[in-house]
Amino acid sequence: MDSAGQDINLNSPNKGLLSDSMTDVPVDTGVAARTPAVEGLTEAEEEELRAELTKVEEEIVTLRQVLAAKERHCGELKRRLGLSTLGGLKQNLSRSWHDVQVSSAYVKTSEKLGEWNEKVTQSDLYKKTQETLSQAGQKTSAALSTVGSAISRKLGDMRNSATFKSFEDRVGTIKFSPVTTSWKIL
Repeated sequence: MDSAGQDINLNSPNKGLLSDSMTDVPVDTGVAARTPAVEGLTEAEEEELRAELTKVEEEIVTLRQVLAAKERHCGELKRRLGLSTLGGLKQNLSRSWHDVQVSSAYVKTSEKLGEWNEKVTQSDLYKKTQETLSQAGQKTSAALSTVGSAISRKLGDMRNSATFKSFEDRVGTIKFSPVTTSWKIL
């Protein structure tokens, strides 16, 4: 990544992925000089503001360099300690999930859902529906078992039929020969 195309957005996923050699992008002071000053400013005030702007821009560059160095150092320390980005993410997610679970909104919602679950599972309609679905499952299982047995029996009958035996006698054993790359009837 070249230094002119570096991502300096602090909300970017590429934050901290700066190269070791940072270069300053020069500010074109000619453009600033060509823009008209805000009315009511004297030339001396304008010069003072431009000097302050230059100083602030230099401080920003310095802070970016310091931040990049600190991030590199932090990354090196984490690497030496065996801490990975994935481990940190996992720890953050675990901590966040714990925070959610102990929050009053989560606790109240869990209690309310528990109450509703108790009411629903104790209702006559739920019990009748559960019983009906259980019976339907048993009947479906029995029907599928019967169908499977019938298919198995039909295939057995077909294999024992005279037509199948005649076909089997005529075909005999079929073997593939890799040498001739063809099928042979023995």
